[in-house]
Amino acid sequence: MSATKGTQSKNPANTLRIRGHDIPVSVRYIPQSELRFFDDNPRVYSAVRMDGRAPTQEEIERHLLQLDHVKELIQDIKRNDGLIDPLIVRNGTNEVLEGNSRLAAYRALAKIDPIKWGNVKCTVLPADIDDKLIFALLGQYHIKGKKDWQPFEQAGFLYRRHIFQKVEQKVLAQEIGLPVNTVKRLIDTYQFMVDHKQTDTTRWSYFEEYLKSAIIRKARAKHPALDSVVLEGIDTGDIERAVDVRDQLPAICSGPKHVLVKYAEGEIPFDQAYNRAAASGADDTHYKRLEKFRRWVVKADVEDFVANSKGQLRAKIEYELDKIYNRTKVLRSKIDSD
Repeated sequence: MSATKGTQSKNPANTLRIRGHDIPVSVRYIPQSELRFFDDNPRVYSAVRMDGRAPTQEEIERHLLQLDHVKELIQDIKRNDGLIDPLIVRNGTNEVLEGNSRLAAYRALAKIDPIKWGNVKCTVLPADIDDKLIFALLGQYHIKGKKDWQPFEQAGFLYRRHIFQKVEQKVLAQEIGLPVNTVKRLIDTYQFMVDHKQTDTTRWSYFEEYLKSAIIRKARAKHPALDSVVLEGIDTGDIERAVDVRDQLPAICSGPKHVLVKYAEGEIPFDQAYNRAAASGADDTHYKRLEKFRRWVVKADVEDFVANSKGQLRAKIEYELDKIYNRTKVLRSKIDSD
C-alpha cells in the first residue's frame, strides 16, 4: 500500500489521512448494486452478529432499512438529489467501510427509480489497506467525530479493536479522545454481555450501571451468585429500569448483610430487598441531596448574590426562598411529630 507517514501529501485531494498515513484514494461513481455492506460495521455488528453468525447481505439491508435514521436518510438524499458525503469503499471487494446506512437508503430509492439512483459517489481506498487503519478511520468518524453510534455500538467497536487487533486501551483512548477509564468501562461492559450471552442491545444501560458502581463491585466479589440473580431480574422484569440498578441496587449492596445475602441467593425479590435496605437507612440518596443543598446555600457568594440581586431577578429569588421556607417547615414538622 502506498502511503506517506508523518508528512502532509503534496496532493491532499487524492489522499485520505488516517493516523498519520496519507492513503491514496480515488473518487468515482460505482453502481450501487455492485457495492457490499461491511458486516463488521459496528452498527451492523451490534444488531445481526451478536449470535456469532456472519449475516447475509440481504439480512444487513433488511435490518438497516428498519432503522429510523435510514428512513430519514432516504428523504434527505431524495431532497438533496444525491449524497452530500461519498461512501468510503475498499477497492476490489467493494465493501462500504463508511456509509452503510446511506447505501441502504440508496438501495431503497433504486427500487423506485433504478436509473436515477443506480450509481453512487464513492471515495475508493486501496484494496490492501490495513484493517487497523480502517477501524481507526471509523473511530474518528463515529466516536470522536459525529458520535452517532450508540454506546453499545461504540463499545463493540472498541472491544473488537482491543481483543482481536490487540490495540491497547491507552492507545484507543488517545485515538478517539476519550478518557482511558471510559474506554475500559465500555470494553468491560461489552465483555460482560458477551460472557453472559446477552444479545439484547436495548439492555446496555442496565449492564453499564451494574459494572460501574464500586459498591456493587464489592458485593459481586463477596457474592458470586449476584450476577445470575441480577441477570434473571432484568430478564423477568423484576428489575424494571436501568435507573433501579443505578439507584436501588447499591442500597441493597450496602444495606444489612442478611438482606444482601437473601437477595443474592434468590430468596427475596428485588423490590423487597430494596425496601428492607431502605428502611434500615441504606438508601441515603435524599439525605445527600439535602446535605449538598445545605452546603451550597451557606456559601458567602450565594449570600452576596441574593443581597445584590435587583428587579425581576430579586422577585424570582424571593419567590423561590418563600417556597423553600414553607416546605422546610412542613418537613421539619414531620420530624417533630415523631
